[in-house]
Amino acid sequence: MYDVKKGYELAKEYYAQYGIDVDRMLEICDATPISMHCWQGDDVAGFEKKESGLTGGIQATGNYPGAAKTAQQLRADIEKAMEFIPGTLKVNIHANYLEADTFVDRNEIEPKHFAGWADWACEKGIGLDFNPTYFSHPKSEKATLSSSDEDIRAFWVEHGKRCRRIGQYFYERTGKPCVINHWTPDGDKEFPIDTLTPRLQLKKSYDEIFEATKDVKGVIDGIESKVFGIGVESFTAGSHEFCMGYVMKANKDHIIMTLDTGHYHPTEVVSAKLGAIYAFCDSVLLHVSRPIRWDSDHVVAFDDETKTIMEELVRLGKLDKTYIATDFFDASINRIVAWVTGLRNTRKAMLYALLQPAEMMKKLEAEGDVSARLAVSQEFKAAPFALVWDYYCQKSGKGVGLEWLEDVKKYEKDVLLKR
Repeated sequence: MYDVKKGYELAKEYYAQYGIDVDRMLEICDATPISMHCWQGDDVAGFEKKESGLTGGIQATGNYPGAAKTAQQLRADIEKAMEFIPGTLKVNIHANYLEADTFVDRNEIEPKHFAGWADWACEKGIGLDFNPTYFSHPKSEKATLSSSDEDIRAFWVEHGKRCRRIGQYFYERTGKPCVINHWTPDGDKEFPIDTLTPRLQLKKSYDEIFEATKDVKGVIDGIESKVFGIGVESFTAGSHEFCMGYVMKANKDHIIMTLDTGHYHPTEVVSAKLGAIYAFCDSVLLHVSRPIRWDSDHVVAFDDETKTIMEELVRLGKLDKTYIATDFFDASINRIVAWVTGLRNTRKAMLYALLQPAEMMKKLEAEGDVSARLAVSQEFKAAPFALVWDYYCQKSGKGVGLEWLEDVKKYEKDVLLKR
C-alpha cells in the first residue's frame, strides 16, 4: 500500500490552488446521509409468512447463494456491508420486511411488527426510512391505488395510512426523520382507452392517505413515477407528469418528488431534471440505481450520470436538501459485494462533485466566459480525486481500495454459504 497520507497532502496542494478546501469538503461528504436499501440482501423477498412471488414489473435475476432468510440474517449482512461503507448512513426498508409470528396482511401492519428494526437502528444510532409495498400481493395483480374495484383500492389506501404511522414510529424511536417512498406498479400491457380515470383514482387514494394521517409527524413522503414495468409496458398510472403534478398541486412541505435514475426513457437523465424540479420544490428524494436499457436496477457504478447528478446537486447548492437513497438488487453476485460497491460508488461520486471548482465556474459563466468554463470543467476530470478518496476511506476505517473484498469473501465462506 502506498503512503495514503502523503498522497492526500499532495492532492490538497493541487486543490488549494483553485480555492478548494478539501478538509471541509470531506466533512460535508461524510455528514450527508445515504439511505441504504435492505432489499439487496434477499432479492426483495421480504419476510411475510406466506409465499408470494416478486411481481409489479420487478425482476431480481440470478440465484447466487447466501440470500438472507430472516430479519436477523439480513441485519447481520447489512452490518457487515456497513463495515466498508464510509459516511453517514440510514437504512431503508419495505413494508414486506415486517417481523411477526403469523401472517399479517398489508392492511393490518402496525409499528409493533417493525420493533425489531427500530431496536436495531437505535442500537446502531442510525435512522430508518420506509416504503409501502404495493406489489407482490394477490390484491396487486391488476391495480392497487388506482383500482376501479373499491374494495381493492380501500385495501391499499389502508396500507398507505398504516405505513405513514409506522414512519412516525421510526421517527419517534430514532429521533431522525423517516422518508417514505410511495410507488405503485399500476398500469396496462396494452394502450387503454381511458387514461384519466385510473389517474383520478390514484389521486383520490393519495389524497385519502394524507388526509387521514395529517397528524403524522417526522415523516417526508416521496411520490415516485415510472415509465413502465414488465407487464405494464403501454401505460403507467403514476407517470412522471402525474407524480410531478400531484406534488405541485399538494403544495405540502412533506410531499416531495421522487426521482429514480432508472424510471425514465433511455435518453432521459435525472441530472437534467433536478434544476427544473428545484425551481418549484424545496426538497427531492433521489433513488440512485443503474439502468441498463431500462429499469434494470444494476449496482450503482461510478459512471458519468452518477457523477453528473452529484455535480448538479452541488452546483445547485441542494445537496443538503436532497434525500439520497440507493435502489438496486442483483441476485447474480455476492449481495454484500453489491451493497459495498454500490454505496461506495454513490459516496465516491458525491465527493468527486464536492471537489469541483463550482464557484469558479459559476463566476466564469456569469462573466460570459464560456470558453474558460469549458476548459476548467474538463481539466478537473483528471484531478487527483482518488488520492482524497483513499484518504477518506482510510480515515473512516472502511478499507482503502479493495482491502475490504477479502473480508467480505471470508464472510461469504463462513456465513453466507452455510445458509
